[in-house]
Amino acid sequence: MSGRIVFITGANGGLGTFVTESFLQQGDKVIGASRHVDSAEFPSANFRAMSLDFTNAQQVRDAIANIIAEFGRLDVLVHVLGGFAGGQSIATTDDATWKRMQDLNLTSAFYVFRETIPHLRKSNNGRIVAIGSLAAKEPQANLGAYVTFKAALATLVQTVALENADAGLTANVILPGTMDTPANRQAMPNADFSKWLSPQRVTELILWLAHEKAAQITGTVIPMGGNR
Repeated sequence: MSGRIVFITGANGGLGTFVTESFLQQGDKVIGASRHVDSAEFPSANFRAMSLDFTNAQQVRDAIANIIAEFGRLDVLVHVLGGFAGGQSIATTDDATWKRMQDLNLTSAFYVFRETIPHLRKSNNGRIVAIGSLAAKEPQANLGAYVTFKAALATLVQTVALENADAGLTANVILPGTMDTPANRQAMPNADFSKWLSPQRVTELILWLAHEKAAQITGTVIPMGGNR
C-alpha cells in the first residue's frame, strides 16, 4: 500500500501531525495542507507542504490541480481540518461565529470533496476519511453552531459514499471525543487528561480505513470516546 498519493488537510495540527507522520512512515507521498505549513515541519523527501485557505473555493481548486499536475493522481484524502467555538446559546450566537463554524467544519469539506472526488474515483481504490466530532451525535447546549456543522459533515460524507461506491471509492467519518493535544491541554489545564483520547489511536483507525483491507467499509460514522 506504500507509494500512494495522500492529501491531508489540517496536516500540522494536533491530530494532523500524527496522521501526516504516520503516512510518511508507510512510504506514501504526502501533500500536507494547512493555512500555514512549512516543509521543515516534516523533513521527508516524500512530503510537500501546501499553504492555502480552505474556505476559498478557487484556492482549493488550484491546489488540487497542482497536485494532479505534479503527481498525476490522488489516492487518499484525509480531511482533518476543522474549528471549534462554544459558550453561546443559539439566541446569542453572532453571525460571525455561525459563519466561521460553517466555513471551517462544512464548507471547507465540501470544497475539498468536490475537487478531489473526480481524481479519487480514478484511483479504483480511493479513500476519503474525514474527522468530525463526538459532539455531532446529539445536540448540546451552548455548542449549537459547532455541533450543527459537524453533524452536517457526517451527512455529507455519507452522501459521498453513496454516490461513489461504483468506483470503489470509500468515504467514512470518525467522531472523536476530546483528544489529548497540546492545544486542548492549554485550553483546559484543569481537566483529567487521562480520560482524553490519544491522537495516535485515532490515527491508527484512519490508517486502517485508508487500507485496501477496508474496501468494504464505506458510509460509516464511527464514534471514538476517551478512556473511562
